[in-house]
Amino acid sequence: MPRVTKAHSSGPNPRQPCPCGSGKRYKACHGAAGGAADIPVTRPFAGLAAECQLVALREFVPSATAPLTLAEPGDRDVTLVTVLPTAAAAMVRTDGTAMVGLQVQIRSGDVSRDLGRALSWALTAKPGAVLPVLGPAEQTPARLQDLLVPEAPLEITLHPDFLWWIPDGVIPAGEVALSLQRANATILPTEALTGVGVDAAYWVNAGTKAHLRWARPEPEEPLLAALARLAARDELNLGEGSRYAGSFRAHGVQVPVWDLDNTRPAREWVGPAEAFVPRLAGALESLDTAPLTGAERRARQTLHARQVTLR
Repeated sequence: MPRVTKAHSSGPNPRQPCPCGSGKRYKACHGAAGGAADIPVTRPFAGLAAECQLVALREFVPSATAPLTLAEPGDRDVTLVTVLPTAAAAMVRTDGTAMVGLQVQIRSGDVSRDLGRALSWALTAKPGAVLPVLGPAEQTPARLQDLLVPEAPLEITLHPDFLWWIPDGVIPAGEVALSLQRANATILPTEALTGVGVDAAYWVNAGTKAHLRWARPEPEEPLLAALARLAARDELNLGEGSRYAGSFRAHGVQVPVWDLDNTRPAREWVGPAEAFVPRLAGALESLDTAPLTGAERRARQTLHARQVTLR
């Protein structure tokens, strides 16, 4: 008589591959006794208008701040920042203003939930308090999507250094000054490209060359196919002095990367980026009526091989 496996009405099948992508069965991974409490959320910022900007600020923008638009405004203003001193999760200054850091070690499989916990702490903590790291997960913590106005954009300010760490009127000295100096030394010159259809695109000067990193909202497979169509037409670059370098995945979002001539300032790449927008839109639209050709499929394989995933 064949063995019958009882179906589970909810949750992953313990005999199926774990949704985290480890390659193990669920019962031997996240479903194991003592395993992780939850399954990683692939696209944690989905549903927020600022999703691509949040990915950029967490993964590759060095120094930036953005005030948050809370769903339930209170007496305290909260600013989202790329990173805080010692990579703290959040802090409240003595004047009562609060900051929440994006570039921190997460404690669960859901970045949005961890940031929601840090934001909830910042809204109620006493002035002068610092949340160094996130504590144990709560049972029903709020996510960013619960605490922010989802359709609100982020008004981002890029900074050339981390002087905004220091309150106005305070002159850094001793260990604080040394920490600030070390942090400033890690910053690569970074500028946002803004134009028609251009958002979450950042130019960075890496020394020997510059790069454009552009977080895209489209689902991965259609975007990759559209990029392959452009590559087969030799339309994937951004004009003279540019070369498509590849892409990386971060929090469910694709980030194409171009190598650029670093003798040209960031503002000179706004026009080429704007010109790329309708080319990409046309390639995406054409996928509905025309499958990839053989050359385009080969281009897609090449592009796929040049992808990396940030974890």
